[in-house]
Amino acid sequence: MNAAVRAVVRTAIHRGAEVFAIFEGYQGMIDGGNGIRPFGWDDVGSILARGGTVIGTFRSTEFRTREGRLKATRNLIERGIDRLVVIGGDGSLTGLDTLRQEWPGLLDELVANGDITAELAAQHANLIIAGLVGSIDNDLVGVDSTIGSDTALHRIMDAIDALSSTAASHQRSFVLEVMGRHCGYLALAAAIAGGCDYVLIPENPPAEGWEDDMCQILRTARARGRRDSIVVVAEGATDRAGNPIRSEYVRQVIEDHLHEATRTTILGHVQRGGTPSAYDRWASTWLGYEAVKELLNPSVPGEAKVIGMLGNDVVRLPLAGAVQATQRVPDLIASGDYIGAMDARGPSFNELDAIFSELTKPARFVAPDGAKRIAIIHAGGLAPGMNTAASIAVRLGISRGFAMVGIRNGFEGLRKGDARDLGWDDVEGWIGSGGAELGLRRAVPTPEDLYKLSRSLEELRVDGLLVIGGWNAYQAAYLLHSERSRYPAFRIPIVAVPASIDNNLPGTELAVGADTALNVDVASIDMIKMSGAATTRCFVVETMGRYCGFLALMSGIAGGAERVYLNEEGVELGELAYDVAWLQRSFAAGRRLFLAIRNEEASDSYTTEFMGQMLEGASNGNYDVRTHIIGHLQQGGEPTPADRLLAARVVSTGLRRMAQALEAGEPDGWYVGLQFSKITTSPMSHMMDDMDVRHRRPKKQWWMQLQRVLQAVSDQPGPRRKKTR
Repeated sequence: MNAAVRAVVRTAIHRGAEVFAIFEGYQGMIDGGNGIRPFGWDDVGSILARGGTVIGTFRSTEFRTREGRLKATRNLIERGIDRLVVIGGDGSLTGLDTLRQEWPGLLDELVANGDITAELAAQHANLIIAGLVGSIDNDLVGVDSTIGSDTALHRIMDAIDALSSTAASHQRSFVLEVMGRHCGYLALAAAIAGGCDYVLIPENPPAEGWEDDMCQILRTARARGRRDSIVVVAEGATDRAGNPIRSEYVRQVIEDHLHEATRTTILGHVQRGGTPSAYDRWASTWLGYEAVKELLNPSVPGEAKVIGMLGNDVVRLPLAGAVQATQRVPDLIASGDYIGAMDARGPSFNELDAIFSELTKPARFVAPDGAKRIAIIHAGGLAPGMNTAASIAVRLGISRGFAMVGIRNGFEGLRKGDARDLGWDDVEGWIGSGGAELGLRRAVPTPEDLYKLSRSLEELRVDGLLVIGGWNAYQAAYLLHSERSRYPAFRIPIVAVPASIDNNLPGTELAVGADTALNVDVASIDMIKMSGAATTRCFVVETMGRYCGFLALMSGIAGGAERVYLNEEGVELGELAYDVAWLQRSFAAGRRLFLAIRNEEASDSYTTEFMGQMLEGASNGNYDVRTHIIGHLQQGGEPTPADRLLAARVVSTGLRRMAQALEAGEPDGWYVGLQFSKITTSPMSHMMDDMDVRHRRPKKQWWMQLQRVLQAVSDQPGPRRKKTR
């Protein structure tokens, strides 16, 4: 919420508007006085990394009455306010739309009572509003994510990872209860990302006898050697008769059936707190920016909008319709229309539910005799989430009737025939681990390698190749696909799955690993900024990304940078000189901290060290300068929940495309990706058409549009020059 507040305040000021903050929700609007305060640029200067909301929130019962809304209207009009951004749940947004509809009548009543003049009422004849959904439940129908849900999922995953180690040590089961009164997103997403065994969600209550089904799944896992079992329960889970399913009941069922020590953990409000994730910072910043645009230039005059994220784009939905659709879901569940309730959550929710069902109740645990053999290979640079992708590929592949083969150490390993068959249990524990158990190499095969590669594929009897990796992996897959006419062994389905911290691959808005790297960057920036809190300091921080500016730009937005230097824009000496002069004036006027983010290949000449030295040389003792290169930390660590979920989705779709190709005898190639909230496949023959090959990045980079967002929240109005390119 704080990221959204900051973006609204600064974007509005950037656009020349006066800004007020209303404290303690609608109650502050009713109370007036100090509850409605002018807010300036520096009032939101240090809130980006803070959890909660600095302006407070409150469930106001008085605002539900017309008398309360009349008081609120008078207080707004007295300050000249007729545009509102409200960040809250469906109840808050319903109240907002009610105020908007009643606004003309409330003005008339205030005029009749002599509280305001007719002229003042005429100046503010309409209330223009924009709603942003702040809800960890992620329950707004029509969008993929709401403010806070990604951070809440991070908190849940921290708990699951901790519980898994405890459970495995003692060989026991845990029942984990998470929030979600009417929406099972947190429970379902956490169950997949955490490799859990069973999940209970409100939208799809389990059939009668679910207790036996759950215990059989746990029993089977134990028989296969698994030492820990975790069942995730959404707080609003019920059976099909509408009776609540409590976590304590689930615990008792497991103990009674399996005679195994079982513990219950209820996370509660821990899920609402803590430092916001990188996604919740940059996405909320974008939403706040778009909310101000909507207020100052409504997309549909006279219609209230709620603004949310669909995939990696901002959408505007009719507020009343979106709230009604959201509030209808509990009615669908109560009436037994579970298909309707699931469909209301959107295609990606149903996709995740199907993946989890297949992982926990597979068609088989062992590949059938004579099964087609699918090889998995990593290539390129390491990306967190490669193990997740490989483990899910093995298990979904086996469930779908394939024999799975792991190639060790990339295409160099394939050239040497270094491979082994992978069974269901061979990938136990991989789903949440960093690194790449299969190993990888960056090298792209040369034409001289093709004969040995083809011989290895023949000797390993490979019928399909799943390539998981970055741009080098994609180049290798493309090379094999292009040489099909010369080498019969390459006449197999080849599917490339995106895994790269650079996020520079064709056909996908995000690659597996990019979100993890971004969170590492933002966590590093937070600590770097804190180290300079007691002095006056300028930081220049370098991120990875090669020629692709995703990590640098998004780190800049999520980390609160004043300046971001990208290869896509280039760096000019005149621009640097102006920035130095601006920085001198800014520190002389009282600035205490400045942060610049530099993409590692932003410029060959103007390196991070050069920038630091230039800034230091111009400081005149008013500030000191530190440079920091985050480096390979960005490739390490355990994958974030978002990267684990993305890995599951792209691998599932890639295997499905592989199965279709094998059934049709279609020895072609595809690359998989996330586009407009959906997982799609594109023909490999088009790959180079989508790429700026020289700079190893897609021709279309959706995140570049966020440059204007960064400018709005970082460029305080003044004489500083804006880019014209």
